[in-house]
Amino acid sequence: MPRPLSPQTISLVKATVPALEAHGLAITRRMYQRMFENEAIRDLFNQSHHGETGSQPKALATAVLAYAQNIDNLAVLGPAVERIAQKHVGLNILPEHYPFVADALLGAIGDVLAEAATPEILAAWGEAYWFLADVLIGREKQIYDEHASAPGGWTGWRDFTVVEKVRESDIITSFTLAPADRGRVLRHRPGQYLTFWLEIPGRPPLKRNYSISSAPDDTGYRITVKREPQGIASNWLHDALQPGAQLKVATPAGEFFLPGVPERPVVLLSGGVGQTPLISMMHAAARMPGTPPLHFVHGTLSGATHALGAEARALAARSGGRIVTTTFYECPRPEDRQGVDYDESGRITLDWLHANTPVAEAEYYLCGPREFLRSFVSGLLALGVPPARIRYEFFGPADELMAA
Repeated sequence: MPRPLSPQTISLVKATVPALEAHGLAITRRMYQRMFENEAIRDLFNQSHHGETGSQPKALATAVLAYAQNIDNLAVLGPAVERIAQKHVGLNILPEHYPFVADALLGAIGDVLAEAATPEILAAWGEAYWFLADVLIGREKQIYDEHASAPGGWTGWRDFTVVEKVRESDIITSFTLAPADRGRVLRHRPGQYLTFWLEIPGRPPLKRNYSISSAPDDTGYRITVKREPQGIASNWLHDALQPGAQLKVATPAGEFFLPGVPERPVVLLSGGVGQTPLISMMHAAARMPGTPPLHFVHGTLSGATHALGAEARALAARSGGRIVTTTFYECPRPEDRQGVDYDESGRITLDWLHANTPVAEAEYYLCGPREFLRSFVSGLLALGVPPARIRYEFFGPADELMAA
């Protein structure tokens, strides 16, 4: 464990909270500008959260503020630290990369706060940064070691071949992948994602995370990808990537997964392409006879955007009533058949969940757009579901303590 932070550092870091509230976003934007001047460091990161959406600097500003506010009670940040470590492992972040982030962060604080960034303040933030970095480096080493020693495991980037490409809807396509060396793969935890190193002609390398939508096994993986209108990677995958092509893939990662054998009823609640990790969870649960009931509740626009519906219904049909699926179409088309393609018109509501799922006892797993999650996480809490029984994942940068 790293040496505890000094009382002086704790006091100085907490004293910077007002400055971070006022200038945190400017600091993180400047930090990324400085860091990405080094192309080797720039290529380690998922640029869709920077250049394409600009969301990562905002998330990091929020997280740096949370770190400063809780510098004297860091235990509350444990789940966030685990999330960051998992993402770093997916991106193959190594100990030698951390000094670049430190230099960029401290330089950005100096650039933005100017005279207010006294030598004492910079020294305190340097100590605080390296305390967190040492925690992350230690946890990431554990994960790397576990992956390297597990059956089918590996470290770094491994070549995978696209063995099948299936159009699931007008905007969603699945890709089945198998290792080019024909060896085993690390059996993922249902709900985890893969990180890809994509080499698109005419562009720098891109890093992207895609949830695994297949059942855990040791032969390969399936990802199910939505085409985003401005998405460089998703459009290339849909339009150009064909069976036989190879992709560089890191080991499965992520702290959002169905752990072991459920002890309570499970409700899987998704919006749009957020169903992909939940489909993997449903596959895993279907292989566990005698477990509590599972409710899969999914909302999408119509049959044009609905993916993997037949697969979900088939899993439910084989479960003997243990798995129940309910699909909502917000705007059904004339050709969409209620009772066959979907079950309910409109959007999923809290009232419907309260009436049709075991709120008092279930564990809820949610995945979807940010607004979807914001509505249902707060709504389930209002219904009395304890926070420990609400787990969620969204696609995009989380509110993290450092770059990811």
